[in-house]
Amino acid sequence: MLGSLRRWMEGRRQIRRRWQADALRLVQHDEPGAYYEAQRLAARARASGQAREFIHWTKAAAEVARISPHAHMDLAVVQAIVDDEMRRGRASRRGDD
Repeated sequence: MLGSLRRWMEGRRQIRRRWQADALRLVQHDEPGAYYEAQRLAARARASGQAREFIHWTKAAAEVARISPHAHMDLAVVQAIVDDEMRRGRASRRGDD
């Protein structure tokens, strides 16, 4: 039983390290736009039905907000990103690309 708990905890740590590393990579690449890029990736995953990736990128976006004082975070921009990705997702499912 203890072994199962340890494996589960290690799996959770690996998941956490992944979104923290991705957030840091986004900040290092483009700090002002890092939050928007994480939101774009989350919206893209959501539009394509990838629930785990959606959760991953929403956590990465939250981590960007936590670690970066220079990341832009305008809700109107985030909504436009989500709308655009959802439109693209619907178009690709219909074959409209």
